[in-house]
Amino acid sequence: MPVEREELLNVATQAGSLLLCSGAEIYRVEESMTRIFEAYGVRDSNIFAIPSCIYVTINTPGGAPITRVKRILNRQTNLDRVDKANDVCRRICRECPSFEKAREMLAQVEARPVYGLGAQLAAAPLVGFFFCLFFGGSFEDGLWAALCSAVMRLLLYGLERLRVNAFFCNLFGGAVSGFITLGAVTLGFAVNTDKIIIGALMNLVPGIVITTFMRDMMAGDVVAGLIRFCESLLVATAIALGVGISLMLPRLIFGV
Repeated sequence: MPVEREELLNVATQAGSLLLCSGAEIYRVEESMTRIFEAYGVRDSNIFAIPSCIYVTINTPGGAPITRVKRILNRQTNLDRVDKANDVCRRICRECPSFEKAREMLAQVEARPVYGLGAQLAAAPLVGFFFCLFFGGSFEDGLWAALCSAVMRLLLYGLERLRVNAFFCNLFGGAVSGFITLGAVTLGFAVNTDKIIIGALMNLVPGIVITTFMRDMMAGDVVAGLIRFCESLLVATAIALGVGISLMLPRLIFGV
């Protein structure tokens, strides 16, 4: 029986970490793990999750506690993976498959491919172009916002592969968009510096993180909500620093 409970603990922890790594809300992670335990007859589970870690404890029939701690090192926003992982968790609760089968189901979700560089380079310019128009930019401004978005996405792809800290990725992204925009406006190819930069930077705005921290706070997960709130502030700070450097540096050096 203790062996079975340890295997169940491993399955539930794998499911919770998969959801958390993909950007799921804390309440969804804890609820999914609790339902998995209850589906296999374990009703005394204690789960505490924050965006960077999961703590889980269950008791053996003799009352001895079994604990797992799972550190979450790499997190991203992948709503497709959240959806599929959520479906698998519900399926595990309904069917109660063998632990090996449950691990295979979760591994299949984890192995789902993410959008490649080609898809990202196709989507990012569209985001920049249409947001630039939305905020009042001209068609030419939209084209430059699209170019900024493409270059920024290419740069971020390379930095992410080099495992550069996310703060500096956003800082460099903001700086690149600012330098390109300033060059285009200075040479007379574009007019609205602010509209181009805002359109391009919409690719970096952590909208899902902001939404998730609000949902965590409303669900009572205050610690997790504050952590995600601080993350969104760091992203905003990095973007602002990058753009500020790109706009001020040419003025300091060239006086333009």
